[in-house]
Amino acid sequence: MKDMGEASYILGIKIYGDKSRRMLGLTQSSYIEKVLTIFKMEHSKRGLHPMRHGVKLSKKQSPKTDEELKRMSNIPYASAVGSIQYVVQCTRPDIAYALRNYYNPNLEQTQYFIL
Repeated sequence: MKDMGEASYILGIKIYGDKSRRMLGLTQSSYIEKVLTIFKMEHSKRGLHPMRHGVKLSKKQSPKTDEELKRMSNIPYASAVGSIQYVVQCTRPDIAYALRNYYNPNLEQTQYFIL
């Protein structure tokens, strides 16, 4: 067995820390950027809060124009949600509520546009 020093990445999760402040943290920012690029959402809005309180989703918010429908047809909805679930399980449990409220497998892609 060989000592390779301190770990910096494991399963796509970056490990960072500061021994002087006794701090250790995990981030998946590079994985999230990769997922956004794969699903053509790299220019999406970013924020500190994954979902505002009181947001109600409905079919009225589904895409209506041909351009919006075409954009959605090129993105596999279930794969996008699965990629987000990996982030929820590993480092971002705070977005679980938003994901649970956005994802409805019976609606197929109707709510994906909102993600």
